[in-house]
Amino acid sequence: MEKLFVDKTTEINASASKVWEAITKREFTDQWAVEFSSGGPEFHIETTWELGSPVYWKGQDGEVAVEGIVTALEPNKLLRFTVSDVRYEDRHLVTEEDGITFKLSEANGKTTLHILQGDFSVMEDGKKYRDMSADIWDNVLPKIKAFAER
Repeated sequence: MEKLFVDKTTEINASASKVWEAITKREFTDQWAVEFSSGGPEFHIETTWELGSPVYWKGQDGEVAVEGIVTALEPNKLLRFTVSDVRYEDRHLVTEEDGITFKLSEANGKTTLHILQGDFSVMEDGKKYRDMSADIWDNVLPKIKAFAER
């Protein structure tokens, strides 16, 4: 089966360190993670962003909706964490490939941010969920860009 990923890139007029802050600082994650709520309870992310640390997407009630683990970390360059929705009993085995990857590359005072999310092919209706996630990233990336360019 063909693998299904969200694959998006944006150029940001800021240093990689500023983009990194927009991705990882709680004051910013609280504002972009909410986009993934899709009409449900508003999410926020709780993590230390250290290699091997848990990543919890929690609702306002404190209940964990999505959990993961930081699997790759190179500050200002690379962040990868797994994503598994704990609300579904039929969750598949999560691999390092199942999650969100942020890659940053800086040149001439600008940073290219590349995100990769997936693999959605392991899910029933994977194409539908990939397309929904792609739409969400279309809202998240401009927020990250705006935070970094402040």
